[in-house]
Amino acid sequence: MYMKEATVNNQVGLHARPATFFIQKANEFKSSIWVEKDERRVNAKSLLGVLSLGIVKGTAINLIADGADEKEAVEALIELISGNFGD
Repeated sequence: MYMKEATVNNQVGLHARPATFFIQKANEFKSSIWVEKDERRVNAKSLLGVLSLGIVKGTAINLIADGADEKEAVEALIELISGNFGD
């Protein structure tokens, strides 16, 4: 299991278009991946799950992965968040 914290800093947070990019990236990996915010954990490969967390600008989240490519998965998602989803 590999875990890392990230802060979402793009204008709209993790909603609609950025969330779609996030889910697409998560689905590129074999590992199970979760997003955790305030004691709630959802599947990072589920659009409804991610949207249900209500992640807005400035929110700190934990990315957790478990599987063969867990480190690569978390690092790729951190990179996507750090780059503000290409905005």
